[in-house]
Amino acid sequence: MSAKSNRSHWTAAGTLYYIQQAKTGMPTRIPLLPKAITLLDKYVDHPLCYNSEKLFPVSSNQKMNAYLKEIADICGIRPVLTFHLARHTFATNITLMNDVPIETVSKMLGHKNIKTTQHYAKIMDKKIDNDMAKLTIKLQEKKTKDTAMTTYNYTLITK
Repeated sequence: MSAKSNRSHWTAAGTLYYIQQAKTGMPTRIPLLPKAITLLDKYVDHPLCYNSEKLFPVSSNQKMNAYLKEIADICGIRPVLTFHLARHTFATNITLMNDVPIETVSKMLGHKNIKTTQHYAKIMDKKIDNDMAKLTIKLQEKKTKDTAMTTYNYTLITK
């Protein structure tokens, strides 16, 4: 099956890409964001992609990492960019930090067990801080609402 035919499923949110995870063998359905679709479309007719299952015209993960390292060096980016770092960034900064449930992230990453995904969430101190700030506001709003709804009956006692 070619990369081109792999991307033939459309939804209201964009393209769905179906793959079988190399490491786990798990079939995975990945909804793609518009930027990803644009990038994939750029290479769909490239000779190295057209008749293979490759999405990018790169011979191997090792070669992709070498290209990413070169780009990072040119741009002065630290740490060194790798495909794994991109996957980790997607899981943490793009999905979990934007309130995508961990179960959804786990499924998109093709993890058999959610515990595998939970290590991504452990480093999310900023997410914890944001969630607690939201909870604080929510509780304050509830307290204000409850106070506003409470009526007080006072009896004036005179001597």
